[in-house]
Amino acid sequence: MLTKRIIPCLDIKNGRTVKGVNFVNLIDAGDPVVLAKQYADLGADELVFLDIAATLENRGTTLDMVLKVAEQVNIPFTVGGGISSVEHVNALLKSGADKVSINSSAVKRPDLINELSDKFGSQCVVVAIDAKQVDGEWLVHLAGGTIPTNINLFAWAKEVEKLGAGEILFTSMNNDGTKAGFANAALAKLSTELNIPIIASGGAGSVQHFIDTFVEGKSDAALAASVFHFGEIPIPDLKQELKNNNIPIRL
Repeated sequence: MLTKRIIPCLDIKNGRTVKGVNFVNLIDAGDPVVLAKQYADLGADELVFLDIAATLENRGTTLDMVLKVAEQVNIPFTVGGGISSVEHVNALLKSGADKVSINSSAVKRPDLINELSDKFGSQCVVVAIDAKQVDGEWLVHLAGGTIPTNINLFAWAKEVEKLGAGEILFTSMNNDGTKAGFANAALAKLSTELNIPIIASGGAGSVQHFIDTFVEGKSDAALAASVFHFGEIPIPDLKQELKNNNIPIRL
């Protein structure tokens, strides 16, 4: 059985790690390179860096930060934010990133998924989907959750898989930053309908929430930010509790 993964997420703005609630009201959470090394040392399985303003500001993720992180950590890490070309991904991977995450650019030009998968392999391509439940339907949002669309989450996820994505990072905007738990019903539906790994994001607030998303949500990995950044849930303790609950995890 594949082990479940614990993934700290570092949202980056102006070179600093930030965290908000429902995608707004951002507060500073520290230096991303320092945090990355701490998480690697504490036993995180992977890291995700998302430059949350890159799409809105129409620029790419900074290669300088990627190089510094690659020098400090020995675990896989994914980089996202403003990525829209094969050339940009090539530069990020050469700088030390293991995977890239694309979101708005994939919706605007779905062929990008195919191009990246063909060039670098599907294992490098994570498609991030930010979605919000509106009148009972999960709808995809773009540009850091600021632009609503009429695209259905589940239909888009199936399309993404067909186009060659290796993983889906699903963030529930309704749950993000609330610490009320992950959107497990939606996650379970995604996990059941797709054959690629699903990363749960948005809503972690307790150890039980991680247990629930692996059991009820059938998630392959769980991503969180503030509970790790502010020391509310130490990663070694979380992993031990998951093991105690018979969830396959790498200690």
